[in-house]
Amino acid sequence: MKQYRDEGIVVGGHKLGEADRIVLILTRNHGLVRAVAKGIRRTKSRFGSRLEPFMLVDVQCHVGRSLDVVTQVELIEPFARAIGADYSTYSAANVMAETCTRLTEAEPRSRAQYLLLVSAIRSLCRGEHPPRLALDAYLLRAMAVAGWAPSLWNCAQCGEPGPHRAFSPALGGAVCSACRQHGTALPTTETVLHLAALLSGDWARAEATAPHHAAEASRLVTLYVQWHLERHVKSFTVLENA
Repeated sequence: MKQYRDEGIVVGGHKLGEADRIVLILTRNHGLVRAVAKGIRRTKSRFGSRLEPFMLVDVQCHVGRSLDVVTQVELIEPFARAIGADYSTYSAANVMAETCTRLTEAEPRSRAQYLLLVSAIRSLCRGEHPPRLALDAYLLRAMAVAGWAPSLWNCAQCGEPGPHRAFSPALGGAVCSACRQHGTALPTTETVLHLAALLSGDWARAEATAPHHAAEASRLVTLYVQWHLERHVKSFTVLENA
């Protein structure tokens, strides 16, 4: 009987049958794991709430034919408690989890994405930065880890030294006037500098940005993520209503 043990953060799941649940856990060493937690929806489940979304756990699984089976769970950090206490925080965390799932579902190993997500969720729980800023910073860095770092200075197409005003998610970020396509967004310089501050972790500059520039940057981040994932991130809908 082959088993493995790893630490991971629960990023999703859905009901299975009358009492079971399929959980998605992004682990440190085994990538994105899909496993069955048997009987978890029963009142007397020995796993209880330890496999709720955003819980950081030490989990043991038995390798199955199509889905692994959770055999033991120990709680490391109960992130879900703090996240569920604030709607804006909860909305941001859901976008993080869904985006991370999309980025890692085809990756056999995702340690960098795992560490980035845990760090971002922990920061959300502690309230270190406004939720939307924390989310935008996470999304930009997650895309960079996945190999899709946006160009925010030189032209993403021809390499012409910047700064450049136009920004195209399809072309990879900032583009010069010669490479700019019809309908390309024209954010302000302050907006682009805000994106650069989020990507580099310059929180003093990011938090000093005027709200309208930060909002414009958030729209660009959303477009950039969804373009490169080639699908709609459903959690963004919830975020827009936060």
